Amino acid sequence: MSDTKAGEIHSGKAPEPLGAYPHARRAGPFVFLSGIGPRVRGSREIPGVDPFDFEAQCRNCFRNVQAVVADAGLPWTSVVDVTVYLVDMKRDFPTYNRIYAEFFGGDGNPNPARTTLQIVALPTPIAVEVKAVCFAP
Repeated sequence: MSDTKAGEIHSGKAPEPLGAYPHARRAGPFVFLSGIGPRVRGSREIPGVDPFDFEAQCRNCFRNVQAVVADAGLPWTSVVDVTVYLVDMKRDFPTYNRIYAEFFGGDGNPNPARTTLQIVALPTPIAVEVKAVCFAP
């Protein structure tokens, strides 16, 4: 993790942001993650785009979120709120819901508040993006 500006968090494991924003920002006792997609760090590779594999995209999103949370120096259990953007709710929600439960259900995992939205499109050819908020007193 590096703090280039006060409060900014830049992960050494998650894919580099595609714009002028940090992976996350600390504000008081909270860490707010930017929207994180399934891209692979150090490349433009996006698992599950060609051929389409929503499960691969979804798993990689959550792994990337885990990387940012860890690089922020926080435990996974600090995640208190998750917002997920899907481009096709009808097609993808059942798979997303199953994978979400693997990352956020059961012993030792957080049980954050959750919002899931369908949107028209994301900035790259992906079908899912995840935002999260962590409590870090």
